[in-house]
Amino acid sequence: MNIEDRINELLGRMTLAEKVGQLNEAALNQPMEALRERVRAGSTGVLVGAFSAFAGHEKGKIETDINDELQRIAVEESRLGIPLIIGRDIIHGHRTVFPIPLAQAASWDCEAVREANGFMALEAAADGYHWTYAPMLDVSRDPRWGRMVEGYGEDPYLAARMAEAAIKGLGDQGLAACAKHYIGYGASEGGRDYASTEISDYSLYNDYLPPFRAAVEAGVQTVMSSFNDINGEPVSGSYRLLTKLLKEELGFEGFIVSDWDAVQQLIAQGVAAGEKEAARIAFSAGVDVDGVQELFLRFLPELAAEGKVSVERLDDAVRRVLRVKFQLGLFDHPYGLKPSKPPLNKPLARRIAAECMVLLKNRDNLLPLPKKGLKIALVGPFADIRDAHLGAWSLDGQAGDVVTAAEGVQAALPDCKIILPESILFDDVITAARKADIVIAVLGESRDKTGEARSAASLEPTGDQIALLREIHRFTDNIVSVICAGRPLDLTEVLRHSKSVLYAWHLGIEAGNAMADVLFGTVNPGGKLPCTFPRGTGQIPIYYNHRSSGRSTDEYYGDAEFANYQDIPGSPLFPFGFGLQYTTYEYGEVVVDKNTVAVDVTNTGSRLGVETVQLYLRDERAEIIRPVRLLKGFSRVSLAPGETKTVRFTLGEEELSYYAPNGSRIPGSGWFTIWVGGDCVSGKRVYWHDITLVNVR
Repeated sequence: MNIEDRINELLGRMTLAEKVGQLNEAALNQPMEALRERVRAGSTGVLVGAFSAFAGHEKGKIETDINDELQRIAVEESRLGIPLIIGRDIIHGHRTVFPIPLAQAASWDCEAVREANGFMALEAAADGYHWTYAPMLDVSRDPRWGRMVEGYGEDPYLAARMAEAAIKGLGDQGLAACAKHYIGYGASEGGRDYASTEISDYSLYNDYLPPFRAAVEAGVQTVMSSFNDINGEPVSGSYRLLTKLLKEELGFEGFIVSDWDAVQQLIAQGVAAGEKEAARIAFSAGVDVDGVQELFLRFLPELAAEGKVSVERLDDAVRRVLRVKFQLGLFDHPYGLKPSKPPLNKPLARRIAAECMVLLKNRDNLLPLPKKGLKIALVGPFADIRDAHLGAWSLDGQAGDVVTAAEGVQAALPDCKIILPESILFDDVITAARKADIVIAVLGESRDKTGEARSAASLEPTGDQIALLREIHRFTDNIVSVICAGRPLDLTEVLRHSKSVLYAWHLGIEAGNAMADVLFGTVNPGGKLPCTFPRGTGQIPIYYNHRSSGRSTDEYYGDAEFANYQDIPGSPLFPFGFGLQYTTYEYGEVVVDKNTVAVDVTNTGSRLGVETVQLYLRDERAEIIRPVRLLKGFSRVSLAPGETKTVRFTLGEEELSYYAPNGSRIPGSGWFTIWVGGDCVSGKRVYWHDITLVNVR
């Protein structure tokens, strides 16, 4: 019997109450005996392993034995024996904590992202989890927003490729993914969490939908509806966005779960008079599972009896939940095919962490540092701490697993004495720095400053970190600043007082070892920025794929007739896709042959390197104003010193077309400018006209 036949057979035996029970997600924020009874009665079909809406900052650990106990009750003591699907916020690692998702995007390494997600799924399965609330696919252009840490940056194409990799990696080990937050949450006004968003349909289809479209095509089994509104329409109450667009137009066949409390929040948003109406609006709009507030459980039977909710809609929602459970094999193996708990995957965590770091400045080729012959001082608030490197949304990581920067540097230089301050007092730090030939200042922001409800109005490094750099810079120019953060920071002052700057993000358990690998040249840094770095908070939003203006105002890409600002340059501090290495590359001329774009890339330096070759495109005669440049392809190429390789890209309908505000696809004009280079600003350009290519797939 195939899955659909099994669903229909089971659905035919279910009572109304049992159907509604499958649409109720419970959390651990209730007495355990009450939860056991709900599972026994068949009134809970979905369980989230969290105590509150702010799980990303929860420090308390969960005894995972409860997963097996509740599953046993569901299978053996409920009338129909329907298994639970048990989820957890496993965002960038379970016990093995990898770099934050924004950092993973900086690797531009889809295979590495797939590997990381596959291993965290393996660890999660060993603890009885079937489902994770990841990946987050919110395109964000505002680093003030604390949840930028969870996503893949400002570009829809890069985010779409990361989405595919993450979902496939999770699926490789049988863990169901949840694409979130559908949709537009990353455009919160002012970077303020939970704020309204204003998004035109044109921007919705072209900027915010592509990662979710890619997720559906990659087979994502669940989607989380966001609790923001778009132009006054709450997403979790929008039939247009949830049913017409996601389920019908994109063809999503899994279930939609609301974000925590999003159904009840329809009341606070002013579109529902009470809980019953909120349940009706959200369910009718297309939400299949109510996130933790039990409004569906309490009101759907009554709404169905009153004819305000159709039987067809109810059965469709139940089918979607059961379909995912059958696809995960929970009916045949309700406790999962549990692997034994694997050891920490330190080699993978270390390799990916090293790939994620972005070298932003390296005057006089100060880096890489020699492994002997120098006295090195290691200072700054991140020099010898552990917990902060785990980053936001690392619920099950343990600080004791983290390798500190001091430990990593000392392990790389076993025969050298590393100078550490005797205390964190400012004077002791300066004293240590004065004794050294090279000062490595490890700076940044706390993991608790990023994540949900952790927005920031200022992006400058906090505390006395800049004062520390200024003071050290008075007596030495040999300063390497390593920045550990969960968002782009304003590095204007850091750059002024540092000879080299390495952006390390929050790297996870192998932070210190990975830093040492890059600082001392074991690894040639290859990371590229997944988002624009502003010169100051006042520039925000600033992003590479903005639309063309009618006047010469585009300082992002060079000189403009009209300045963006009178007090600072309009160009970014660092553009999208930027990243230096310990070697250099030369790009040949861009050659277009039918639907293929080719360029020769040569390693002109003395070290092996992996260059991320990026292709950007602009439609010059579109029906609607298009962005000045759009990423439409990238390829990571390994090159030995002096080696040349030809990199090829294929352009078809997906790359050349775009969407009208009504969602219809508009073919490209046939008149394009193409750039191929190492970031969005540099690169060789070709102007290309071939109208026959617009329908090439």
